[in-house]
Amino acid sequence: MCVGVVGGLVVAVGLVTIPLPGPGWLTVIAGLFVLATEFFWAERLLEFTKRHVRAWTDWLGRQAAWVRLAVALVTAAFVYGVLLVTLHVTGVPTWVPGWVPLWR
Repeated sequence: MCVGVVGGLVVAVGLVTIPLPGPGWLTVIAGLFVLATEFFWAERLLEFTKRHVRAWTDWLGRQAAWVRLAVALVTAAFVYGVLLVTLHVTGVPTWVPGWVPLWR
């Protein structure tokens, strides 16, 4: 039961932090690792996730450099957009340097 609670909490924190800059998906996968020690369904879901992540990285590795660069730029733009929206919704903390003039 303790494994289920800890793994569930780690997955929940990961799910909440997915849209934010940081290790959201990594946290979800770590929670699945914890849950997979106790539950068969979590082990199957973890294997499914590993297969798809491997397929994605293999596909991306076979692409031309411009495709990999485009994926990196789109990813960076998405993370930047999420950061801006997060700062807009929550407000810019006082410890952020003055060169971040957004919504002060």
